[in-house]
Amino acid sequence: MFVLFVSEFNYYLTTEVHPELFVDTARGQKLKINVDMTFPTVGCSFLTLDAMDVSGEQQIDVLHDIFKQRLDLDGIEVKAEPSKEGQSSESCALNHALSSFLFSRFSCYGAESEAHKCCNTCNEVREAYRQKGWAFVDAQNIEQCMREGYVSQLEEGKNEGCRIYGFLEVNKVAGNFHVAPGRSFSQHHAHIHDMQALQGMKFNMSHRIQHLSFGDDYPGQVNPLDASEQVTEQADFVMFSYYVKVVPTSYLRANGEFVSSNQYSVTKHHKKVGGGILGEQGLPGVFVTYELSPMMVKYTEKNR
Repeated sequence: MFVLFVSEFNYYLTTEVHPELFVDTARGQKLKINVDMTFPTVGCSFLTLDAMDVSGEQQIDVLHDIFKQRLDLDGIEVKAEPSKEGQSSESCALNHALSSFLFSRFSCYGAESEAHKCCNTCNEVREAYRQKGWAFVDAQNIEQCMREGYVSQLEEGKNEGCRIYGFLEVNKVAGNFHVAPGRSFSQHHAHIHDMQALQGMKFNMSHRIQHLSFGDDYPGQVNPLDASEQVTEQADFVMFSYYVKVVPTSYLRANGEFVSSNQYSVTKHHKKVGGGILGEQGLPGVFVTYELSPMMVKYTEKNR
């Protein structure tokens, strides 16, 4: 009898979760995407993370709350602080002013224009070349690139891997984000990755996804892509695609705490890209395309 009493008492103290289905009427919200993925054989210096949505907004080489950790080919962290993508506008302005003061006479190596009368950094030289439509393949002969260690970073990246982690915030509409090699930019409303400086290189885009979620965690949440891995033995370019259906989800605890989150389902696809008889058009990398369900799920904890 005592055991039965304890069992029933414990059952009485527990809570049960009641699911409900509603039409999602929220508008103008942001969607938080948490990402943690590892590329064992592609260095951080080659990879960029970009996001874009159907409203036309693009986030090029995402500038907030994303970190890159260099790894050796055994997956061990290279002893260096993870680099954060982006910096404050104040530090950017200070660095640019200092660079302009110290190196104001650096040329654009024939790519000068009204927009680029001089090029103080390696990125400015690359941008000037891009606007001229020239291939940027001689970084070792560009003083700015040698000074900033651009060439050495590329060489080191050939024998390294990379872990990319953090979060980004996007509009709560359909869109995609991707991790791919090459410097990215927008031109005439088209999203482009500049692979000219990486000519002759091949990237094995095998990867592990330690974590991928949309929004804050809630009790009992299941993220289908957590601890997943896709491996290709091919040295050629491969595009990995994930098609994600995001369902807005809220969780109301018995103590009144409210969690706004999302759950999702996913399908996968991969193909060889880059031309040739078997190749198709596309860019090597990991692409996550997501769309949002018009319905939302609400979980409510209730005492028995």
